[in-house]
Amino acid sequence: MGNLLKVLTRDIENYPHFFLDFENAQPTDAEREVWNQVNSVLQDSENILLSLQGYKGAGQEIRDAIQNPNDLLLQERAWNSVCPLVIKLKKFYSFSLRLEEALQSLLESLTCPPLTPTQHLEREQALAKQFAEILHFTLRFDELKMRIPAIQNDFSYYRRTISRNRINNMNLDIENEVNNEMANRMSLFYAEATPMLKTLSNATTNFVTENKTLPLENTTDCLSTMASVCKVMLETPEYSSRFSSDETLLFCMRVMVGVIILYDHVHPNGAFNKSSKIDMKGCIKVLKDQPADNVEGLLNALKFTTKHLNDESTPKNIRTMLQ
Repeated sequence: MGNLLKVLTRDIENYPHFFLDFENAQPTDAEREVWNQVNSVLQDSENILLSLQGYKGAGQEIRDAIQNPNDLLLQERAWNSVCPLVIKLKKFYSFSLRLEEALQSLLESLTCPPLTPTQHLEREQALAKQFAEILHFTLRFDELKMRIPAIQNDFSYYRRTISRNRINNMNLDIENEVNNEMANRMSLFYAEATPMLKTLSNATTNFVTENKTLPLENTTDCLSTMASVCKVMLETPEYSSRFSSDETLLFCMRVMVGVIILYDHVHPNGAFNKSSKIDMKGCIKVLKDQPADNVEGLLNALKFTTKHLNDESTPKNIRTMLQ
């Protein structure tokens, strides 16, 4: 992912200079337990993305079955095509639950007193890297999912058919894998435009709500620091020139956008307010300076999955930049 990156967070008051090594960070003894737990989740993430990338859908089989309702062979073919896809969709959904747990473990480690969030990020680089990797995965997953309308079509057909078959007392072995309660939860998950991001937003909000003794600033400062670090890496030629590939640029952009969205959901005033610790104008400019194809999905994520963009307190120039 490129050489060791020294990130000068010079544009953030009171923040020291520190290295954020997205490539080589290794866990210290203090990080090891949480790192191992999170790593057991992250090591499955590439396979999840490959599986989603290869998702073909059962559109043709479903159309044939709907157009020929009395042809039992076509009904069976559609059903047999959809069932393995539903098992695959369950796997993605189950992974989101594991990811949620991993994120909460990382937040616990990166925000706990007495260290400040900045000190945590500087000293626990391996955990900071894992946090970044979760966000990177999340935006990649959601970008792919948005391009596959077949997912919702397949799942809708599955739910309609299973209800009808249940009425007809048909033997439905798949219900051992995906019972009604699971199907309801999966339905809510896939109804979201960006389901993984929604999962992480909820997880971060729940983390803040459940940890009442932990100051909110510990969490929001962790997020705003990561956003600022990524912005500096992207806008400073001294650092971006050290990236060994365009993929590293994309990594930084996805992480920056991911933490902005989480910050916007957790902070009462959001990320776009003038009092925000994130330089939103600078972050958006960094994205807009990249090739349009690389950032369209990320700009859309800021437009459509943030909570406070359309608040009256959002400066007009920020709203204009995202139009």
